Amino acid sequence: MADKLRAAKKQPDHPLDDLLRRDRIPHIWCPGCGIGTAFSSCLNAIKSSGLERKNVVMVSGIGCSGRAAGYVNLDSFHTTHGRAIPFATGLKLGNPDLNVIVFSGDGDLFAIGGNHLIHAARRNMDMTVICVNNLNYGMTGGQVAATTPNMAKTTTTPRGNPETPFNLPHIAYAAGATFVARWTILNTREITKSIEEALLKKGFSFIEVLSPCPINYGRRNKESSQDTLKLYQEKTIIKNGAHPSEIDIDPEKGIILGKFVDLQQPTYIEKYDKICRSLMNH
Repeated sequence: MADKLRAAKKQPDHPLDDLLRRDRIPHIWCPGCGIGTAFSSCLNAIKSSGLERKNVVMVSGIGCSGRAAGYVNLDSFHTTHGRAIPFATGLKLGNPDLNVIVFSGDGDLFAIGGNHLIHAARRNMDMTVICVNNLNYGMTGGQVAATTPNMAKTTTTPRGNPETPFNLPHIAYAAGATFVARWTILNTREITKSIEEALLKKGFSFIEVLSPCPINYGRRNKESSQDTLKLYQEKTIIKNGAHPSEIDIDPEKGIILGKFVDLQQPTYIEKYDKICRSLMNH
């Protein structure tokens, strides 16, 4: 009888249990942060893709989003600041059968790691890059980032940011990415679908996920998580196929979301192999 009662009280397994390192839970992400939502969408995409788990690896850099590699029950690598993409490139070149996911933040990928991103895109390295954009350096104190909106307040721009922020999808596209999309954490199904498409597609894929940072960015700009989610709900427009040069984040005009680029181009490894074959034939 006691065994039956214990069995009845047992909580059902989480649907993502097989992809989580339960011994690392609870995670370190703040209440109201959207990184966990982006992370779970990524895990759902891995499941729905049908890819063999032994061939899927995740690489992260430093920052709040960079902690994702420590929670996923796959071969994963938490690398140094800004170096997730070159590390992922080495993995892919060492074993071309791997499906390589880079899951990191806007500061890690586009500030200190920006040079690596543009050259991986230029080469069309076969990897999927998921960038959680929370508009500031969230983990290290809320400093201004390359994505911080003009006149937004951070610890290093207390009177407002005088700079123009990056348009991340435009940079990825201009550098050579063959798959480019942007969503907010409200668009969980769309994020999952885009990541699944990217995983099953050859080439450099880039997906931006807009996420609240209530503790650092939100607090200094008097914007709660609920305020940010309301902004996403009321000021976003899904416009698949929009040109990346025309999708700057501007709440006044509307924040454009969607899948913007989906091209077929030879990957770096395919081009490299072609050269090697031609040399062998001579």
